[in-house]
Amino acid sequence: MTLGITLGDVTGVGPEVALKGLARVVADDLETAYVLIGDAAVAHHYAGLLGIESELPSWADRSSVPSRVYLLSPGPELPADLSPGHPEAARSAVAGLESGAALCLSGELQGLVTAPVNKEAIIRSGIPFVGQTEFLAERAGCSRYAMMLLGYDDRGRWLRVALATTHLPLSAVAGALTISGVRQTIELTAEATRRLGLSRARIAVCGLNPHAGEGGVLGREEIDIIRPAVELSRAQGFDVHGPLAADTLFHQVYRGDFDAVVAMYHDQGLVPLKMVAFASGVNWTLGLPFVRTSPDHGTAYDIAGRGEADESSMVSALRLARQLAGTP
Repeated sequence: MTLGITLGDVTGVGPEVALKGLARVVADDLETAYVLIGDAAVAHHYAGLLGIESELPSWADRSSVPSRVYLLSPGPELPADLSPGHPEAARSAVAGLESGAALCLSGELQGLVTAPVNKEAIIRSGIPFVGQTEFLAERAGCSRYAMMLLGYDDRGRWLRVALATTHLPLSAVAGALTISGVRQTIELTAEATRRLGLSRARIAVCGLNPHAGEGGVLGREEIDIIRPAVELSRAQGFDVHGPLAADTLFHQVYRGDFDAVVAMYHDQGLVPLKMVAFASGVNWTLGLPFVRTSPDHGTAYDIAGRGEADESSMVSALRLARQLAGTP
């Protein structure tokens, strides 16, 4: 099995957490190989600091040079000491995503773990961009997909949250919700629980409005969209409940009443997840024809290059990708 690891925006903490994470997991499973995808000089710099496969043979030489870690540089070498969010770094990050997706779609890689990029920097560089999730789904020609964030606290209690909408302004969320879209996210969430090997797949669905709309007093999205989606999913045999008021639901999930949550929008689901699992959180793109995970944090320009970045989320992303890539 071979997994790709994109370095992300090299002016952020992506290369550091990628190589630190790789250093921690490379000995866990001697059957897995890894391909670092990004700028060669940056990859060699961090690999040298951590003592990882100092030669980093090229992915193109894999048939003649056995290795556990290879390097693929999708573009020309970047100048040294680029400023945070520099357009060249942003474009290089997108080139890495392109290469990683292509290798997964061709079957050369069994999964892709993506280090953080900066959406604002990519857009400023001249590339239209919504997010890595949407970018990879578009490259795969995939319309049925969702983001799931999952992680655990220091007592081993898990939260698993899938999003019915992803990177949208809050003002656009209500208009983007549809019965079919919420149903699709419920179905993908149920599939995810099975791939994770959970013995139960009890799914809770958040309402959109405060107190799940209070019977229509605070909005009709629960009545017109979310409840019909839940009822149709239940008719298909899914163990799904809702719409439920999000302000109390996450407490119920945390005590074990449910195995996963479908949230209606980004911050509704990610605020509680990051509160309890900031270091261990992983972003998993459901519905792609290949495994894709990523650490659940950004580029952290303020600490990039200082050796201070915590690789725990990247370690979780690498281990989850390896687990999923070996699961039908």
